[in-house]
Amino acid sequence: MTVYFIYHSSFLVETEEVYLLFDYFKGDIPVLDSRKPLFIFASHRHQDHFSEEIFRLPAAKGRKVTYILSDDIWKKRVPPDKRDVTVFLGPGETQSFGAVEAETLKSTDEGVAFLVSVGDHVIYHAGDLNDWQWEGEPEKVNRSYREQYRSEIQKLRDKKIELAFLPLDPRQDTYFADGFDWFMKHVSVQWVYPMHCWEDETVTEKLKELPCSREYADRIIVKSPFKTD
Repeated sequence: MTVYFIYHSSFLVETEEVYLLFDYFKGDIPVLDSRKPLFIFASHRHQDHFSEEIFRLPAAKGRKVTYILSDDIWKKRVPPDKRDVTVFLGPGETQSFGAVEAETLKSTDEGVAFLVSVGDHVIYHAGDLNDWQWEGEPEKVNRSYREQYRSEIQKLRDKKIELAFLPLDPRQDTYFADGFDWFMKHVSVQWVYPMHCWEDETVTEKLKELPCSREYADRIIVKSPFKTD
């Protein structure tokens, strides 16, 4: 399996059978094998996670494409000629698309997170499901976000995830690593790729320097493309 970082929270994953494109709104996509189907995911309607540009991508031409969108995205944003190949999923749903199975979790912001299975590969894309702690917010509000986040992530405790894409948002200041760290210590995951970093290239190294990350720092991916075993 090969992973390409596109931009912000967007990644392209290539398996032996398919391509998976997550949360694309801009960026360069590598040349794709036209024989492989493409599955395009959008976790929610925010402009840094979804764009109608996904329906016009050159990479989608001449191949079988399936669009799997969070149900908070307005249906009218899907072009009429793409509606037959578009599926909307809400939180807590599971649906199969041939070789691909997608499950959803409820985000602590908008939309969903995706757990995608393809053959022996299990891939998790968090979207905006994160422990959104903020300096200056009332303690009650922060506590509510934390409880919601941990409740959702507990649903993954029996899963064996090969690859996870997790928010690591520098805007959270001292809380920036809380959600990432809790996930890594409560979920079985082989490799993890930070995302939603707002072009702050230092934030991943800051996490790896924290004592809390010692047990998983060597599983954090910092290069693209990245090929798993």
